[in-house]
Amino acid sequence: MGLVNGDMTINYGGQLLDIKGTALFFVNPRVPHSLVRRINRTSGYACIFTETFLSGRELHDSPLFRTGDKPVVPLTEEQASFMTGMFEKMLAVYQSDYLYKGDLIKNYIELIIHEALRIQPAQHAQTFRNGASRIAHLFSDLLERQFPIERSNEPLRLRSPQDYASLLNVHVNYLNRSVRETTGKPTSSHIAARIIAEAKALLKHSDWSVAEIAYSLGFEYPAYFNNYFKRLTGSTPNAFRKV
Repeated sequence: MGLVNGDMTINYGGQLLDIKGTALFFVNPRVPHSLVRRINRTSGYACIFTETFLSGRELHDSPLFRTGDKPVVPLTEEQASFMTGMFEKMLAVYQSDYLYKGDLIKNYIELIIHEALRIQPAQHAQTFRNGASRIAHLFSDLLERQFPIERSNEPLRLRSPQDYASLLNVHVNYLNRSVRETTGKPTSSHIAARIIAEAKALLKHSDWSVAEIAYSLGFEYPAYFNNYFKRLTGSTPNAFRKV
């Protein structure tokens, strides 16, 4: 998340968001984004943290980080002054040798998130063109809520379009039509891409065995996971881990 000041446009998952003045900007790393400055003079602060630094609920339940919601919160002069102070305090704590600075920084981040929601809660009320776009958004939100996987002994619950359709109380054919109409891709493609992305992250950044990763992703046997991973990536899990 960041506190930015300037005149710029952010392309966030296909949405063009204009920032003039000071604003808070929250980034979901799974949403493609880019920044175009209209003037050279921009300033601000950035706070980058991993998904495991905050609780999964704090991130996945917040509309500030959800896919499909606008992540920019414009600030008044008074609000900008308060937020600047918060980021400066975080930076001072980060650079200090305080024994519990991780816990204190976490508290600052959570406070900024809650203050942002309090400042403009109405901004994040999602509007939809039609019922299909609403269902596609709910599907995307459910998909993201399952990740990151934090325990190898708790397998992925939702792995098929039928699983998501049942939870959303719609027919699977309607879900598939809605997702394809809204995103241009089948429901199964979104699920597969997200499972593969999580598999790659676990292979590279965890010490779990391939069997543990397979089970956590909902595969009954490691061989099924090996075949699935190779079919979609062209590499076996073990070969990918060694690269």
